[in-house]
Amino acid sequence: MPGTIPLKDINFVLLDMDGTLLDLYFDYYFWSHLVPEKYAEKHKMTFGAAKDFLFLKYKSREKTLNWTDLDFWSRELHLDIPALTEQVRHLIEVHPHVMDFLKMLKRRRKKVVLATNAHYKAINIKLKKTQIGKYFDSVLCSFDVGYPKESIEFWHRAQKKLKFDREKTLFIDDTEDVLRTAKEYGIKYLLYKARANSKAKELPTSNEFLVINDFRQLMQK
Repeated sequence: MPGTIPLKDINFVLLDMDGTLLDLYFDYYFWSHLVPEKYAEKHKMTFGAAKDFLFLKYKSREKTLNWTDLDFWSRELHLDIPALTEQVRHLIEVHPHVMDFLKMLKRRRKKVVLATNAHYKAINIKLKKTQIGKYFDSVLCSFDVGYPKESIEFWHRAQKKLKFDREKTLFIDDTEDVLRTAKEYGIKYLLYKARANSKAKELPTSNEFLVINDFRQLMQK
């Protein structure tokens, strides 16, 4: 493991989904291209005008449950968001070496939990497409606890449900705000997953957290 993260001292591994295990390009394409395109068609707008309008709407819901709620956006935009997701499900991809990492965790008998802000319908579509669900002991999404991961209350409720020991838990996410909240809650081992979107021109990094670009960095012989 990079830096000072000793796998032998870790019993619980919490993993984010979008951007961390799965390539964020799917979500980028979906919300930045497909949804504005369909919204523009429906409302007889230009693509640019639709995109500007939708980005303001998206931003107003950041760090709330509605941000990732497919049913909310279906109602809000008068589009069938889950159906549109199915149309481009071929773009849902697992990051390199994720499967190897998950298999290693299983071999080492770690408790592995998917901890995500994603909506139930998105989780179901993505787990079905990628087949990574079999590697998790359980799945905990923000809708289960009533708060997004950016909220400290998410972590209080997650701990009550999962019974993890903060001193022996590793959490990996591609969002620094989420990692800061997990740090505030007291989770000892934290990793920032860079290269969330494989097609992004810039490679983000972090001055606060240990960084991995590829899950191969976490593999132990």
